[in-house]
Amino acid sequence: MRPIVESFLEPVTGTFTHVVYAAPGGLAAIIDPVLDYDPKAGRTTTTSADRVIAFVRAQALTVEWLLETHVHADHLSAAHYLRACLGGSLAIGENVSLVQAAFSKVFNLGPNFSTNGAQFQRLFKDDEHFAIGPLDCRVLAVPGHTPACVAYWIEDALFVGDTLFMPDIGTARCDFPGGDAATLYRSIRRLLDLPAATRIFLCHDYPPSAREATALTTVAAQREANIHVHDGVSQDAFVQLREARDLTLALPVLLIPAIQINLRAGDLPPAESNGTRYLKIPLNTL
Repeated sequence: MRPIVESFLEPVTGTFTHVVYAAPGGLAAIIDPVLDYDPKAGRTTTTSADRVIAFVRAQALTVEWLLETHVHADHLSAAHYLRACLGGSLAIGENVSLVQAAFSKVFNLGPNFSTNGAQFQRLFKDDEHFAIGPLDCRVLAVPGHTPACVAYWIEDALFVGDTLFMPDIGTARCDFPGGDAATLYRSIRRLLDLPAATRIFLCHDYPPSAREATALTTVAAQREANIHVHDGVSQDAFVQLREARDLTLALPVLLIPAIQINLRAGDLPPAESNGTRYLKIPLNTL
């Protein structure tokens, strides 16, 4: 069975949200949804998420799953908002606990912050199967960018998060806590061993001026042309290239707000005594 995939681009962060389903009127999953954020005003809005909601309702879909590929550092998750509006179970890979433990120390989130993934309704193990109506889904652990990254293999469609970008852009950075270039290489080769015609749906695209942003590539295209990890690139060569490139990269613009929200599965920090919610900025730390 070939799932239907509708992809929504949030252009400020270059993030794609995917709605996956077998047919109108059936069950659906939403993968990597975006909560809009204005860093100058510290204000969240739901314009991008509301586009997804409008589509889901127009197709008469019932949301069964809200799936995160990892704890994102470049955009805020709208999963909590979408679950309140549409229902569904919120899921992520089981190693999210490692990311929560690391960043809870960075942001001093305190003893009341759970680091066991309890903010999510389902923590997937590697190679675990689940369903979206008639669609068979398999979870593939793909650590390297973060220790908690997973890909979702849904029939002929593969949702890879930040692990891979378009072939002319390359691969994910590995310099976040728990990241490792050699581990990422092995994760990517696991994905590229899947059938060549497998459709790959990306979480991000940062296109050069010569083309428009696109969410879709294939295993065959990645094996032939990915500038970092095409067929013939050894693990040692990839690690050398990836580590050198990571040394040149600035922190993502939205890392500080994104991590604090996404550790909480898209929920905002608790309101303080004046009714306002606050984010922390750790000085001279990152």
